[in-house]
Amino acid sequence: MIVYPAIDLRAGVCVRLMHGRFDQVTRYDDHPAARLAAFAASGATWAHIVDLDGAEAGRAVQHTLIGELANSVDIRIQSGGGVRTAEDVAALIDAGVARVVVGSLAVSQPETVADWLRRFGPDRLTLAIDVKADGDRYVPALKGWTQAADVDLWAALDRYPPDLARHLLVTDVGRDGALTGPNLDLLGQIVRRRPDLQVQASGGVAVLSDLTEAAAIGCAGAIVGRALYEGRFTVDQAVGIVT
Repeated sequence: MIVYPAIDLRAGVCVRLMHGRFDQVTRYDDHPAARLAAFAASGATWAHIVDLDGAEAGRAVQHTLIGELANSVDIRIQSGGGVRTAEDVAALIDAGVARVVVGSLAVSQPETVADWLRRFGPDRLTLAIDVKADGDRYVPALKGWTQAADVDLWAALDRYPPDLARHLLVTDVGRDGALTGPNLDLLGQIVRRRPDLQVQASGGVAVLSDLTEAAAIGCAGAIVGRALYEGRFTVDQAVGIVT
């Protein structure tokens, strides 16, 4: 399983949000390039970088900085935030990003994203679906988690038949930044129902056992943010325990 240490960028610095809320921001690091270099030196082969300003604005804001980061360190970058057009995808790939994360549009405009998958290839895009529990089902959360989709998670995934998409990142909004552990039950259901997808766990990773349990149920990757920034474990410990 791949461990993706996360860098969330706001105004060029590393931050973390609680439950994705822009009014609950913790500032961790003023030097994202140094942070990325430290991740690589500790054994990470991938990093997950989010343009929070872009996600909030609905347009590319920090893609130039993300491109600079992608070329500053020998580590592959998965990045998104503010990706709204094929030109955004192409710009990030041309800048050196290995895989572009597509969020709300993966749910709200599946035909458009399907075209991108065919154009750029399934290994250059990650579908990112953020979900909220609604009774016994999970509903994608859109537009900065302020709106609910008109379909549930399974219907959203059904729009991407096997062999079209390859990478899926799922965040349980209720666990994001909360250090309460990932939603292993939901992730396990996704892995079983969609074995064609390489599923990345996101939201809630707090201890090393969260990573081993995610790997045990078949997750191909896990995003780790706040737990690293608050010293609960290190990147080299995380990488070592799942390889």
